[in-house]
Amino acid sequence: MRRWGTVAAALVLAGAGVVGAAGAAGAATVPAGKAPAACSTAWGSTDKSATDANIEPLKNIRTSHTACYDRMVFDIGGATGKVGYHVGYVDAFHQDGSGEQIPVKGGAILQIYVSAPSHDPATGKQTYGGTAGKPLPGVNISGYSTFKDTKFGASFEGQTQVGLGVRARLPFRVVQSGQELIVDVAHTW
Repeated sequence: MRRWGTVAAALVLAGAGVVGAAGAAGAATVPAGKAPAACSTAWGSTDKSATDANIEPLKNIRTSHTACYDRMVFDIGGATGKVGYHVGYVDAFHQDGSGEQIPVKGGAILQIYVSAPSHDPATGKQTYGGTAGKPLPGVNISGYSTFKDTKFGASFEGQTQVGLGVRARLPFRVVQSGQELIVDVAHTW
């Protein structure tokens, strides 16, 4: 009986040493007592759409990245209701209106249509400075895990078109938060 008690005590102490070492190694990234959350990849990679209409113009596009996904945010200042969109993978990115192919780097191309023109419909004044076939102005994706390239397609018939080059055909989601339409692309399946 005594031997089993000694063995059990030794195992408990050895386990505490391993846990202590692992906790010290992960202390910079995970708060004490919290396990890292698993990244969800349940979003799928099929087309996603909402047919809601919006007449407010696109103000800005920006990106960010997290441990689980890279994010693109479309700021539609003044939008009070739902914003329409169509997001899906394409074999090649063609400019809306002209049909001209625009090269986009990456293992896959996510084509994004947002129901918000890049100009004020009432005045015709440009509200977002995108130029067809050029990278998105003010967007720097160097160092991102999933995003590899961005290209402005067009603002045509009340919607703005963007080509997003990603590492591979990965799961993505589209959500609206207030006046922002958000496209998240997971780092892995």
